[in-house]
Amino acid sequence: MPVYKAPLRDMKFLLNEVFDYPGHYATLTSGENATPDIVDAILGECGKFCEEVLSPLYLSGDEEGCKLDNGEVTTPAGYRDAYQQYAMGGWQGLSAPEEYGGQGLPASMGLLKQEMMGTANWPFSMYPGLSLGAMNTIFLHGTEDQKQTYLAPLTEGRWAGTMCLTEPQCGTDLGQVKTKAEPQADGSYRLTGTKIFISSGDHDLTENIVHIVLARLPDAPKGTRGISLFIVPKFLPDSNGDVGERNGVVCGSLEKKMGIKASATCVLNFDGATGFLIGPENEGLNCMFTFMNTARIGTAIQGVGPAELSYQWALAYAKDRRSMRALSGKKEPDQVADSLIHHADVRRMLLTQKAIAEGGRAMLYYSARLADHMVEGFTEGDDKKAEKYDDKLGFLTPILKGFLTELGCEAANLGVQVFGGHGYIREHGMEQIVRDTRIATLYEGTTGIQALDLLGRKVLLTTQGGAVREFTLNIANFARKHLTDKRLRPWALELLKLTGQWNLLTVRIMLAARKDRDVVSSASYDFLMYSGYVTMAYIWLRQAAVAVDKLANGGEESTGFYQAKLATTEFYFERLLPRAQSHATSMLSPSKNLMQLDAEDLAFTG
Repeated sequence: MPVYKAPLRDMKFLLNEVFDYPGHYATLTSGENATPDIVDAILGECGKFCEEVLSPLYLSGDEEGCKLDNGEVTTPAGYRDAYQQYAMGGWQGLSAPEEYGGQGLPASMGLLKQEMMGTANWPFSMYPGLSLGAMNTIFLHGTEDQKQTYLAPLTEGRWAGTMCLTEPQCGTDLGQVKTKAEPQADGSYRLTGTKIFISSGDHDLTENIVHIVLARLPDAPKGTRGISLFIVPKFLPDSNGDVGERNGVVCGSLEKKMGIKASATCVLNFDGATGFLIGPENEGLNCMFTFMNTARIGTAIQGVGPAELSYQWALAYAKDRRSMRALSGKKEPDQVADSLIHHADVRRMLLTQKAIAEGGRAMLYYSARLADHMVEGFTEGDDKKAEKYDDKLGFLTPILKGFLTELGCEAANLGVQVFGGHGYIREHGMEQIVRDTRIATLYEGTTGIQALDLLGRKVLLTTQGGAVREFTLNIANFARKHLTDKRLRPWALELLKLTGQWNLLTVRIMLAARKDRDVVSSASYDFLMYSGYVTMAYIWLRQAAVAVDKLANGGEESTGFYQAKLATTEFYFERLLPRAQSHATSMLSPSKNLMQLDAEDLAFTG
């Protein structure tokens, strides 16, 4: 099985030359210590950890999986040692506040770390990844006592965190949550209920696990307005803040899954477990959205990660594996056949993977700048700033999560295709990437849910199309600046056309929905995918503009690197972006062709 190599050259190109992160960090209070030298050192050390420690555990962790014995979960061999190295390296607290033991670096630094970890070994990265959401939730909504009790051990990595939403009778529809929380005389609560699909719900990596749990108070209103949020630790902290007595939360079973088998996905039973209210009563869902948005951005990495990993391995295989002769003539006459890399259809698959991986990474880094400003607004108590950037990021979040994970699945499958029959067997690792990636379009909201969130809530309901108008104006302004460059002009013109079309499509759907509410649901998936393709086109044009400038004036990278960026941009605009038009056609199709068939007539069996 090939090894993972951290794509540091592409990462630094985006950070230093495309999005000017040094200048960006200079505007942030948290960016004071994020100097170029420090950032380079962190990226290098993290890449080394991912390549040498996490990547070798990827296949073995899948083969062994997690084990459950008497309510206690054991992770695969090597995971505990790897996690201890992770914690000892201070990686968990990279972007955490200094007052709770963190390094206080910008939030985007944590995303860069997560990308490399998630690409090298996604199942492992989920354990510390879930903790980050718990940390953010407690930091933003917890009392000072709760922060003092939980944030330091979470930041150090001695404790881990989870989020507990889903129940057997409900997934996305959280209004159906039944877990009960009964007030106690000492101010705590007794939680009773069952949660399912809880990632990292139990494991042996840390001495304690802090569950963030949605539950109902006895007099709570029905639906989502009656849900509260609670901290429920596996072990109750004692008076010194150390691990105390065992709490009433136990892993009832491990889910038998298609992939990410080294990540413990648990059924958790809360049997009178002691919990502590976090945030106001009946405001749990609003507080949880902090956690969910963090998780969705993190999940978008599982679109970029598998595309990158599958591309790296498929590219190495295509250079080494020989089959037939290229149609344009022998490329390696001294060999029995030409390498796969010389066949145009194999190039199509590899370039698709490359365009998805590098385009998706750039979309994440573009959005991470917004996240930095949003987090700083929250931490500094600047509600206006926090809300401004939360709205900007909120528009992009469903696109990042939905679009990139769908394309991540496509890229992973293309990797298997490049390997042919060898991709279908376990020893090369390609089929594992497919299995591990498939969950990404499901958890933290399926693609359909992301699409409804984007079109129904962010575009139509909340902003009446304003979110699209604002974002497309930024795209159009950028495209106009490059109309005079003959290399960039065709792509800039295409983007200008698409910004107009995006707004027109939004208006047409808005008008159609006044007569037929099903239009919103029937159009939402195609609207999300269309939005994703146009957004990635904008991001590729930004990379191409930098490449043109650096080829003329010199840059940090080689001529070949910048030329590859231009060639990949051309491939994206000519081979992948045309897909947007099929989505444009489909989203305007009436809902009747979906809804007219009676449910009982969908199938006829003997």
